[in-house]
Amino acid sequence: MSHLLHLDSSARRASFSRELSARFAEVWRAAHPGADYTYRDVAAEPVPPIGQAWTEICDAVLAAEITDPAGYASVVKTAEQREAWAVIEPLLTELLAADVVLIGAPMYNFSIPATLKLWIDQVTFPKMSLVGKAFVVTGARGGTYLPGTPREPVDHHERYLRDFFAGHYDVDDVTFLHAELTNALVDPRLSPRDPDRVASREQALLGAEKAGREA
Repeated sequence: MSHLLHLDSSARRASFSRELSARFAEVWRAAHPGADYTYRDVAAEPVPPIGQAWTEICDAVLAAEITDPAGYASVVKTAEQREAWAVIEPLLTELLAADVVLIGAPMYNFSIPATLKLWIDQVTFPKMSLVGKAFVVTGARGGTYLPGTPREPVDHHERYLRDFFAGHYDVDDVTFLHAELTNALVDPRLSPRDPDRVASREQALLGAEKAGREA
């Protein structure tokens, strides 16, 4: 049975990235009646940062050459490590159970929200392959970072996630759907670009629907 893990990370309760991720999830669930669905809002309920005990677990996994996540718990020895593992285990279980991982991730300061990075840190270990899973990222950016635009070189949002999924999870099956120019709603300098904002949002919503049907 298919399983969708749905994460949101925007600090805004009503955000473009949340709108897009919700649209994808709605269409996906309609296309997969009875499928499993797990939702986690890492902005509303932040994941704690990794600490010394997490690094010890990580080092032990690497030293023991454990590549199957089912074996990670075997290196957990101390009380501090068990406390760290209590945070890791439910997050990792959700990730491993999913066939499709949907991430609502706005661009903050050219990159991803800190709340999303905290989640990533907790669920990532050396030589950990998630081949076979599909990732969908719904983003929102205040300006535009599309290929050929002046700000393309400082896009450490999509580029970071794409490189991370490929480099750490061995996953190249990633779909990115972005609402661009969202600051045209509030920035007088961008207000002339509001028609482009509207068009970008509509295109992203249509993309979310199409991706939701096909995932």
